[in-house]
Parts: sequence; C-alpha cells; structure tokens
Amino acid sequence: MKKSLIILVIIILIVLIAIASLSGEYNKLVTLDESVQTAWSQVENVYQRRMDLIPNLIATVKWEANFEQQTLTQITEARASATSMNVDVKDAQQMANFQSQQGWISQALGRLLVASENYPTLQANQAFSDLRVQLEGTENRITTERMNYNNTAQTYNTAIRVFPTNILASLFNFDRANLFEANNWAETAPVVDFTD
Repeated sequence: MKKSLIILVIIILIVLIAIASLSGEYNKLVTLDESVQTAWSQVENVYQRRMDLIPNLIATVKWEANFEQQTLTQITEARASATSMNVDVKDAQQMANFQSQQGWISQALGRLLVASENYPTLQANQAFSDLRVQLEGTENRITTERMNYNNTAQTYNTAIRVFPTNILASLFNFDRANLFEANNWAETAPVVDFTD
C-alpha cells in the first residue's frame, strides 16, 4: 500500500511539473505574441505620422501655381489607399499589400521632394522646409520601428518553431508573424546623373 501511494505521489508531482512547465511556455508565447502586436502598433503609429504630414505638405506645395499636379494627385491617391488598410501581421498577403502601398507613398514623396527643388520660392518657404525636415525624421522613425518590429517578430517566430514549444504553439494556433522585406524596386540603386 505504501509503495503504491509513493508511486501515485511521484506521478502527481511529475504531472504538476509538466503542467507548470507547459503553462510557463504558453505564457511565454502569449507574451511574445503581444510584443509583436505592440511593435506592429508602433510601426502603424509612425506610418500614421507620415500620413498626417502629407496633407500639410501638399497644402504648402499647392500654392506654387506651376507645381506638378500629377505628383500631388499620386501622393493623395496613395495616401487614401494606404489609410484604408487594416493589416494582420500573420497574413502574408495583407502584409505584402501594406508594404506595397507604403512603398508607393515613399516613391511619390520622393518624386515630390525632387521636383520641389525646381521651385526656388518653394524651397525658400519656411513651412515647406519644416515639413520636409519632419518628413525626413519620420522616414527615419519608420526605418527604426520596422527594424524593431522585425527583431520582435523574429524572436516570436523562433520561439514558436523550437522544440518542444512548437508542439504547444501548433496546439494553440500560434501563427508565424510576417517580416518586413525590401520592396522589389529597392534592388536597383537610383542613378544620379549631373550631365544635364
């Protein structure tokens, strides 16, 4: 009788230790998942900052009567399209669409800033200069937050793939978080030509 009681106590202890270990791993996965969501929220935050700057930038540029209307229209359309998106970072297609939209905005803003150099009165405008500095700072923040998101997502993705946590992750449907990648056009460096 005593032997069976000791065996029962040992089995109960082993089960309790296993449950405590599994709950600790589950809590770790939840914490990492929340970290990914928080990092993504910060990415959206800095993109929103850029979206908020765009109308002020366009309004400042519009006073220049001869400014390229097509560039302003492209920026406005890209902004409208990007602000209507909701993204699930675990959905690869949504993430790719989001990256594409943000890439188009970056290209359009780049064209605006390059074209603005042909307008000395615009370059001399203090409001335009201030907005340009804010936009450049925001682009740096975007890069920093995207890097932070990728690092957080990598930690999470690693945790859900290592053994034995991967078994627990698959039981509770912890899906992989998608990472930011370079846009297709980022493979080709821009050409600077001063021969004009």
